[in-house]
Amino acid sequence: METKNFILINQLCSNYNVELSFFKQLSEIGLIKIMTIEQSHFIHQDKINDIEKMIRIHHELDVNIEGIDVVFNLLQKVDNLQNELTSIKNRLQLYEND
Repeated sequence: METKNFILINQLCSNYNVELSFFKQLSEIGLIKIMTIEQSHFIHQDKINDIEKMIRIHHELDVNIEGIDVVFNLLQKVDNLQNELTSIKNRLQLYEND
């Protein structure tokens, strides 16, 4: 499998000063998906923004893994509600302009 769209977890550990166990715990609770290719562990590059948020929450706010899970679930719900609200506003504008 080609690894050009994936980032090596060991590289993330050294760049962000985080232990490998942090990523394993995130994977265990389902926040990230770790790909294993030729005995190396990778994360898809599309998830780097989420990982940076998780690391900041963990380091700056001293939130544990379970807390990060709660925060991310709430952030996803807020994002979904914002998207739904935007969609409803757009539909409402169609009726108001008639």
